[in-house]
Amino acid sequence: MKVVHVIEALGGGVYTYFRDLSTFFGEEKQSRSIYTTIIYSGNRKEIDPKKIKTDFSNGVDLIEINMVREFSPIEDLKSAFKLWKELKRINPDVIHLHSSKAGVLGRIAYFFLFRKKKVFYTPHGYSFLRTDISDIKKKLYWQIEKRIQQLFGGITIACGDTEYEIAKKTGNSLLVRNGIAISEIQQHLAPLQNAKLTIGIVGRISFQKNPDLFNLIALRFPDFNFVWIGDGDLNFSLTAPNIRITGWLLDRNEVLKELNAVDIYLQTSIWEGLPLAVLEAMALKKPIIATKIIGNKDIVYHNETGFLFDEIAELNSYFEVLKDPKNRTLFGENSFIRCNNLFDKDKNFQELLSIYNA
Repeated sequence: MKVVHVIEALGGGVYTYFRDLSTFFGEEKQSRSIYTTIIYSGNRKEIDPKKIKTDFSNGVDLIEINMVREFSPIEDLKSAFKLWKELKRINPDVIHLHSSKAGVLGRIAYFFLFRKKKVFYTPHGYSFLRTDISDIKKKLYWQIEKRIQQLFGGITIACGDTEYEIAKKTGNSLLVRNGIAISEIQQHLAPLQNAKLTIGIVGRISFQKNPDLFNLIALRFPDFNFVWIGDGDLNFSLTAPNIRITGWLLDRNEVLKELNAVDIYLQTSIWEGLPLAVLEAMALKKPIIATKIIGNKDIVYHNETGFLFDEIAELNSYFEVLKDPKNRTLFGENSFIRCNNLFDKDKNFQELLSIYNA
């Protein structure tokens, strides 16, 4: 069976997802029966295009096609045409599209193949949930998602529980949660020796991750240290003197070393799909404090693995609880158990394999 995955947004957590996917489907026991190709766009700032071929398994084929994030009729038509040519050449049995842009371009390219294929689509966070766009654009993106599904068909495979509830409103849908390489990440688990309570986040310093809120929290709690593991265009927003920005760490081991060194993981996002960085923190037995939004609330079990919040004032009591090392240990253990039960990549990719074979 030939399976083609198409992704535009190869950056951040999606990069980790695809690296893990390539490892799973590139293993000999899988590659004997499934021939996997990943078609991607490598133009995100937070990735090193040269590392993709070394980070991804040799057991999968990699094809780069330029795709732009925002709507651009001319560029989108070029990308759709290139996709059509590659799909025609490969002649896959299964086409799995990831994120909104690839979901649209891929289904248009598939339509002009004039051949019946199994088509799946995973939003990884619907574009109409973004809060950096106007209400008119949100409505437009919602209509695009709904109409594309109606016109071109396919099955949506949601990556999180709330995304699944939304997906059911657009058409035929299934749930396969995002997962991570838990045992691999746990190799970076080591005892902490922080002189001050250290709170951290991993990701691009972008509007989505809400660095302004992260900065306000750091200013509100001057006795704690804060670290942003990553970089981005909005790094100027992080002005609090107790915040350290690591810059882009292109070595994954360095990222996990920095992540292990925090006492509490803080996710300040204003929208998400199912954030892998939060799962990685849970695998490293970190208590989580996160904004109460889609994605975060599908992971964090309030008052057991961490806390969900709407208002910054709520953090006073949450940090008070987690200042106690015994409470951090308890919440961290609960985080790991939940992560292991629901978000193991091998179990979840096995579910994906069963869907392809059905």
